[in-house]
Amino acid sequence: MNDDGMGSKVYAHFGSAPFFGFYDTETEKFEAVDNSNQHHEHGTCNPIGQLEGHNVDIVITGGMGRGAIMKLNTGGIKVFMLDGETVKDAVQNIIDGRLTEMTPGQACAGHGCH
Repeated sequence: MNDDGMGSKVYAHFGSAPFFGFYDTETEKFEAVDNSNQHHEHGTCNPIGQLEGHNVDIVITGGMGRGAIMKLNTGGIKVFMLDGETVKDAVQNIIDGRLTEMTPGQACAGHGCH
């Protein structure tokens, strides 16, 4: 929602998030990047384009549309459902193996779902 480092609250819907947070598990560094595609029509989110330039293996989100999940999966990126509230919670839960991979069948039907 805001760039508050590892304490940043995770936005409810991937495509319309104001920022994307990138965490490198090897260096343990966090970076927040503005989402230049935040205001888009439903179904036109370009998740791969927003992640270019970053070595992304997984995305953790509170919600995401079916098309975005499929595009990310096609690009070799797994999507996981958020458990927790902050980036720190999300990172710890993925490291501990507590998150569930999101399938297209679990996708949101529109912005604002979570």
